[in-house]
Amino acid sequence: MNSVQPNVLDPSSLAGLKLQTREGSPEANKAVAQQFEAMFLQIVLKTMRESIPQDGMLESEGTKLFQGMHDQQLAQLMSRTGGIGLAQVVERQLNGTSIPRLPTYDLKGPAQAGATAASAAGVAPQLGTPYSGAAQGFVTQVWPQAQQAAASLGVPPHFLVAQAALETGWGKSVIQRADGSTSYNLFNIKAGRDWQGEVVEARTTEYENGRAVERVERFRAYGSYAESFQDYTRLIGQNSRYAGVRGQSDGDAFARALQQGGYATDPAYADKLSRIINGNTLRQGLQASAR
Repeated sequence: MNSVQPNVLDPSSLAGLKLQTREGSPEANKAVAQQFEAMFLQIVLKTMRESIPQDGMLESEGTKLFQGMHDQQLAQLMSRTGGIGLAQVVERQLNGTSIPRLPTYDLKGPAQAGATAASAAGVAPQLGTPYSGAAQGFVTQVWPQAQQAAASLGVPPHFLVAQAALETGWGKSVIQRADGSTSYNLFNIKAGRDWQGEVVEARTTEYENGRAVERVERFRAYGSYAESFQDYTRLIGQNSRYAGVRGQSDGDAFARALQQGGYATDPAYADKLSRIINGNTLRQGLQASAR
């Protein structure tokens, strides 16, 4: 027998959740997030019904009351069974974790002809910005390799740190091998037909004709972050489409040149990268790692 679900707007239920949230438990935060989404969905359903003519023969105060109760429980059920994704966002905010960005990037034409590269996962800048400790640790870890790669490309090293941060969510979302170990792929370069090295598979989202399409792709795996930077340097340094990237000293122009060269299918990629390059998170990470 199915149990009766609580009313979406039950004051006693909301009061209880408020008390649980103050304790900061993940279970309470999840429940609050689901309740918040259910309230939102109920408002949407109510607005939709109000847009329909209300003077039909079968309309009455009784049917309106029943419809309202039905909408409340429907909203609750929708939130508990996946919803529209709003609950997950709220839950991450309550738990103090960053919101993962949609993996959207497609980089084509590495040093070997016919191969492609793309972003797979990470965190959108300014949406769930990582705390300074995470940024500092990431900057410190990749800074030596970024300096070497940047010298080869003629660009400031913090540009490359910013791009790696965008691609991997400040190192939190580096693609993993099947055994759970890291692939060291900081720039999410895909494994094309000419790639002879190790390969890992990961789910990614690409933009095609303005629409997001999700699929599983093959990505390159390396033995170290240094190898990842070296491969990225070959890709940008030897492909004519990225001539505007090489030698670029302006952060915004660097980001635009990457997108214009076909590095990303996400139309907002350049803007996201520019915000990290010019943002406080990277600046603070650089300052802290230099101490």
